[in-house]
Amino acid sequence: MDLRLCLWFCFAASVGVSSASLEVRLVDGPNRCAGRVEVHVDGQWGTVCDDGWDMDDVAVVCRQLGCGKTGVALTSKVYGPGPTSYPVLMTDVKCQGTEASLGSCQYEDLGHLCQHDEDAGARCQAEELPMLPVRLVGNGKRCSGQVEIYHEDQWGAVCGLGWDLTDAKVLCRELGCGSPWNINHYCNNFSRSSAPILRGLLNCNGQEASLIDCPFQSWAGRHCPHFLETGVVCQEPFALRLVDGPTKCSGRLEVQHDGQWGTVCDDDWTANNYEVVCQELGCGPAEPLSPQLQDRPRFGPGVGQIWLDNIRCRGNESTLQDCAHPVWGYHDCTHYEDVSVVCQAS
Repeated sequence: MDLRLCLWFCFAASVGVSSASLEVRLVDGPNRCAGRVEVHVDGQWGTVCDDGWDMDDVAVVCRQLGCGKTGVALTSKVYGPGPTSYPVLMTDVKCQGTEASLGSCQYEDLGHLCQHDEDAGARCQAEELPMLPVRLVGNGKRCSGQVEIYHEDQWGAVCGLGWDLTDAKVLCRELGCGSPWNINHYCNNFSRSSAPILRGLLNCNGQEASLIDCPFQSWAGRHCPHFLETGVVCQEPFALRLVDGPTKCSGRLEVQHDGQWGTVCDDDWTANNYEVVCQELGCGPAEPLSPQLQDRPRFGPGVGQIWLDNIRCRGNESTLQDCAHPVWGYHDCTHYEDVSVVCQAS
């Protein structure tokens, strides 16, 4: 075999000279346009390592899925790690952002160097997202409340007889929330669902993609005491954003905890902290701010909750919530100490 041809085959084996028809999907998110990235290569599904994962890569995924042209690059902290039975099939993905599919991008297949806690995620900015067939009501939060299921053109409640942790895990995962914290429907503080009770005795095995896929008994017209209506409290996913700046990669830092957005105090804020925030947002390296701009919030003070203070990052964390910090909500700051961040991708 010609030496040049041999070298090309070796290169193709380690760098993604792969079919543009490579399948991709987003799973364990609230809809098909947000979730952990999974790809189908050589007859098997697997995950993508977040090494080098950025907004250009996500833009290609979103375009391929018909979920808009832009998105946010995320880590496994948002949508969870992939199944242990799945291999990590891609790492160091290098898209230009203009490719029609992820299979057209260069990548390495050295996924064995990554663990599932490094699985990449994506959230696309689709204009219209499909409605989920389940929801939680009566608490004003997406990740906690009374369970309702959409069936035969109407929303219906679920009788709590047989409701257990496995059922709750399927529901929380489907909603893009974390693990269930509380499934005790006997003593919840949610407003009662006004929907008719349509289902009961759900019996999920934990592998279902949706609560509507679980075996159940029809409950239409049957009595179920209101105190047995099914409630659940799932973990609210951690998220961060930059607001009131000229782009999504520059602005006042806000983090979401327990379903509520709040700011971060700049006490002990370091260059490592900047880097972790910019990398988590897929916005490249941080742009250093001069000491004069750090004295007051560059993009104005926030309002409401101050969630974090005295954060200490090493610089290699995949998410800000992994950095050392006091308990959530503890601080000695005012909003004139809110952190501002400018990333180079701005």
